[in-house]
Amino acid sequence: MKDWHCKCGNLGISCSAIFSLYNTLGDNVQCRTWHLAGLPVDTFSVDNAIVVSHSRRWPLMIDPQGQARKWVVNMEKENGLQIVKQTDPAFLRILEISLQKGQPLLIEGVGEELDPILDGVLLKQTFTQKGVEHVQLGELITEYHPEFRLYLTTRLRNPHYLPQVTIKVVVINFIITQLGLENQLLGLVVAHERPQLEEKKNRLLVESAHNHRALQRTQEKILEVLSTAGQNLLEDEKAIDIMSSSRVSMNVF
Repeated sequence: MKDWHCKCGNLGISCSAIFSLYNTLGDNVQCRTWHLAGLPVDTFSVDNAIVVSHSRRWPLMIDPQGQARKWVVNMEKENGLQIVKQTDPAFLRILEISLQKGQPLLIEGVGEELDPILDGVLLKQTFTQKGVEHVQLGELITEYHPEFRLYLTTRLRNPHYLPQVTIKVVVINFIITQLGLENQLLGLVVAHERPQLEEKKNRLLVESAHNHRALQRTQEKILEVLSTAGQNLLEDEKAIDIMSSSRVSMNVF
């Protein structure tokens, strides 16, 4: 990274002195939401979550402590998350229903090999029939909902995945870091010794996330008004109303 930075400087290319995935792709409101869902607050975990949300391939998360599973379950529970193992008798049926309804699916307990029936889903080899997207599951063809999301987790600490697997998924190491462990232990101690304080902290985190989300929506409304308003902004009643309500909201924050 240092060599790359030096070469950019020699070529007159502007670049940050310290690279940060969060500063490049992160979203403050989204990160707060992730933390509320159980994502550890350390930079390593946040970067992992950013990769999960931006990757074109479905994530296979190395998760011996269950951190990623907890985060995914809390994050997707309102969206009808389905949880299954490859060894479950109803695995294929649950996969098919999730694909059709666009429900998020968590396949947990993955080993070092993936069921070949997942190939079409992992590679996103969809095709259109009668105007509807479909995907093939072995010999079965089923509808593919555009809102479908897939997560895979493994409890193996040091799995060895062959290239045939790694080209189909993005492998992400969610092993807990020292900072993440310290924060969790601190939370457990505070929850035991001062439960009211821990409850207040969680409540403030929720309020903060809601406020930042509302602030972001307000900013988007203002930008929309400015881009669509005519030459005389003061004569646009809709623009004036939105600006006035936005001012009230800003004062609240």
